Amino acid sequence: MEKREFLYDGKAKQLYATDDPNLVIMLYKDDASAYNGVKKSSIKNKGVLNNRISELIFMQLEKNGVRTHFVKRLDDSNQLCKKLDIIPLEFIVRNVVAGSLARRLDIEEGFVPANTIYEICYKNDELRDPFINETHAMAMNLVTREELDHITDLAKKINKLMIDMFDKVGITVVDFKMEFGRDSEGNILLADEISPDSARFWDSKTKNKLDKDRFRRDMGKVEEAYREVLERLSNND
Repeated sequence: MEKREFLYDGKAKQLYATDDPNLVIMLYKDDASAYNGVKKSSIKNKGVLNNRISELIFMQLEKNGVRTHFVKRLDDSNQLCKKLDIIPLEFIVRNVVAGSLARRLDIEEGFVPANTIYEICYKNDELRDPFINETHAMAMNLVTREELDHITDLAKKINKLMIDMFDKVGITVVDFKMEFGRDSEGNILLADEISPDSARFWDSKTKNKLDKDRFRRDMGKVEEAYREVLERLSNND
């Protein structure tokens, strides 16, 4: 597979065209950012670790009937993925109150709500990715009602699979965000990544944070936390 022209430079990944118009190469970077880009740095081996972690998660989801953009990991930093028309929305699943939700609602971090919380953000850097609801998304012609219903069903299925997968390795899935896109035939596929960059993972016993909160909050040992997630998932693979 030949890597061709540069297509996109994101906060944590780059996208390149290939000699196949239906496939792209996604490069995972070591760059780290938080608070909508206010805080920036580089974390050693973050790209390599996230590439492998996301591979393991997406492969497990695929095995259980969730269609994703993932094709294969090419090397330490690069993945081959299906080219999608990305829907500019982030779908957030919250099983435990943490982070911005705790601050917004003045609820103690770690509180487990009676129901899973689902949120939507409009992906727009200039607007700082504002929260919107389903009627906003449809009014902006970003998705149809049918697509939203399908994505909601997918989010619930993915959440259950994620909880089952991580429970086996002693990790609590606190929350995570997802992106979706349409392939050339209009099918909705899970896109982007699921990793400690885009999710909160806590050790089930100690509540030790194994995710990007260690970077956000200057807790240190970020690489070690990501590596711990990878090692646990790999040992259970």
